[in-house]
Amino acid sequence: MSSIETGAIDCDVHVEPPSMDALLGYIDPYWHEFIRSAHLGIGHRLYPESEPMSARQEARAAGSFPPHTYEELRAQLLEPHAPLAVILTCVATFQGSRNPYFESAMTTAVNDWMRTEFLDRDERLRGSIVVPVFHPEAAAAEIDRLGGDRRFAQVLLPVRSETPWGNLRYRPIHEAASRNRLPITLHAWGGWGMAPTATGTASTYYEDYLYNSQIVAPNQVLSLVAEGVFDRYPNLRVCLAELGFAWLPSLLWRFDKDWKALWRETPWVRDKPSVYVRNHIRATTSPTLIPGRVPAGDLEQLAEMLDAGHMLLYSSDYPHDHGADALENLLAVLGEEGREAVLRGNAAAFFGIGPELAPGEERLLVMGDAEDFAAAGDAAELIDDRGSRGVQVTAEQRKLDDRGA
Repeated sequence: MSSIETGAIDCDVHVEPPSMDALLGYIDPYWHEFIRSAHLGIGHRLYPESEPMSARQEARAAGSFPPHTYEELRAQLLEPHAPLAVILTCVATFQGSRNPYFESAMTTAVNDWMRTEFLDRDERLRGSIVVPVFHPEAAAAEIDRLGGDRRFAQVLLPVRSETPWGNLRYRPIHEAASRNRLPITLHAWGGWGMAPTATGTASTYYEDYLYNSQIVAPNQVLSLVAEGVFDRYPNLRVCLAELGFAWLPSLLWRFDKDWKALWRETPWVRDKPSVYVRNHIRATTSPTLIPGRVPAGDLEQLAEMLDAGHMLLYSSDYPHDHGADALENLLAVLGEEGREAVLRGNAAAFFGIGPELAPGEERLLVMGDAEDFAAAGDAAELIDDRGSRGVQVTAEQRKLDDRGA
């Protein structure tokens, strides 16, 4: 079991309402009888109590995981580890309902519950806006409703979706997140009926959990870049939470290689896919999915290929227990500057966590190098009807043509 870093910005800490009754005061009364007659509850099987990884020893000893109240969170995490800031995640709605109208009511209730029960109680806490994934227009409205409250740090989506998150059907969500300058975080798991593979569902929890990071997450990265989401919304950022990151270098090598030959099919992808990922995407550190016994030399090579000091955001994933992984050793090979960036600096810039702004002042969130953003600003406007009208070809794409790629 990896230790929890003291004084860090923790980008993934789970909380959850203790029961449906705790949400009734936040949900539209129209749905109360619907909830009671259908015997609906908060329970889900994403983190079964019987699974060792579901909770750390101290969380099990506390008798409540994930924390249901601010008092539990304070006793289990805030007081022992004194984080600089904490981003709270609640995945209870990921398996809530396929009814888009009830899902809308539930996500609104969870957001208001989190704001009242946690954010109003401690200035170190930041929230995650959960949205109805089966109703993108309602999701956009919910983002707009809460986007002005800067205590909400991100829009939280399950990594599993009916169609990849880069698909144009989700454009209202992309646009609302961009408009409100909020990152989208893709978190492990997803709703009922969302198979983790193209060939169907898993037969064991072990397989099901593994699919999140090894199968689903890479597909979402491909979709977001190849569908042109970051060209259409150049200030949009995406975080990968509880999905690992060691798989990124090999994916990006192949993604860049094939782009050189196949870019004409997606001419709105104006530069190497790895450039888009470096500028727009980050990953949380827990789980690393790297065994703790991996030699330091191998970790140094991974850190260099990944640009770990730039790409990673610290997370404890409390209360979950991912065993004795390689996080401490990875931080050690990054050096003092890289360690500081992963524990605090990267998250502060990515999520805009820092001193409060004066009225009317806009937060500037910097992710990539200055020249990367200058190039992005010079890119031509993405054209909707891509197949019937030309898309401006960049100098980088012309180079590929000159080489005969």
